[in-house]
Amino acid sequence: MSERLPVNCNRKFCYDIVFDQSFDGLKEELAPFALSGRKLCIVTDTMVEPLYAKEVQAVLKDVCKEVHIFSFPYGEEHKNLETVQSLYVYLIEHHFDRKDMLVALGGGVVGDLTGFAAATYLRGIGFIQIPTTLLAQVDSSIGGKTGVDFSQYKNMVGAFHMPKLVYMNFGTITSLDERQYFAGMAEVYKSALIKDADLFVWLLDHIYEICDRDMDTVTEMVMRCCNIKKAVVEKDPTEQGDRALLNLGHTVGHAIEKYMNFQMLHGECVALGIVCAAYISWKKELLSMDEYYEIRDMLVPFNLPISLTDIDPQEILKLTKSDKKMDQGKIKFILLKKVGKAIIDTSVTDEEILAGIKELIFDETE
Repeated sequence: MSERLPVNCNRKFCYDIVFDQSFDGLKEELAPFALSGRKLCIVTDTMVEPLYAKEVQAVLKDVCKEVHIFSFPYGEEHKNLETVQSLYVYLIEHHFDRKDMLVALGGGVVGDLTGFAAATYLRGIGFIQIPTTLLAQVDSSIGGKTGVDFSQYKNMVGAFHMPKLVYMNFGTITSLDERQYFAGMAEVYKSALIKDADLFVWLLDHIYEICDRDMDTVTEMVMRCCNIKKAVVEKDPTEQGDRALLNLGHTVGHAIEKYMNFQMLHGECVALGIVCAAYISWKKELLSMDEYYEIRDMLVPFNLPISLTDIDPQEILKLTKSDKKMDQGKIKFILLKKVGKAIIDTSVTDEEILAGIKELIFDETE
């Protein structure tokens, strides 16, 4: 039996988030969109395609005229305008029009890229999100943020374009490798830190079940995070205010991601960014020392990094300057006043950011 969570932006209904244990409910969920004479294009990557593309195609074939599959190479390095251009060409050659739809089947890269293509192809067509990673389920599939990377600039080209539906099959969690699964925990952890101290405690109380991927525990965890994201997005759909709080750990995290040439996963870099932000919060006397060390050290049981070796702090600082969240030359840095309470701070100096980055360097002599 599926459950649903409605998302209402600007005081009107936008879409449902549907929680299920398989893809079987997709046919029923798409019925209201009257697609019988339309075409669907499943957009996915080479990691997800062999796992789920044919299965989803089989479920959807009875709700529309044609179901196509477009697959691009796996990895953040392919989340760019060149891949979007290839998708445009595919859609044009197969005569997709404004009433046809895209289906984003995959993780955050697939969802971001598909959403951006949907926002811009023929000035905007509909799309649905079918997130298959923990990170995408708890964060990137919800809220209508779409985009691709441009040169060294993370998510610099994008648009707000709400999906018609977000459909989560929790069974896909079982196919994730250990690294991908735990990378998603960084966004779960972030959600608790910015908005829900009770969730933070709950995560610590359920470490073993989470690490074992106990399905009841994972289901509750994802749904709690979706409720947090829903509340933030409904209040601020286009990031004019509090939605920026969702960027905790992302300014430095994105810089590290680029510095490491995308050899680290997004969630791993966000975890390091969270450590940096918590350190700055401590040094600005927003957090106590004990709170800082608890926030940092509790990332470890979830197999997330809290330090790096052989990095250039100055270069990472330089990369933060290309962050899209700059405001009049200042970074909108997200800091913590306590667990469950984040704030936007535009007064963080380069020296403070640099100190936070240096805190990440692992000293082998200690």
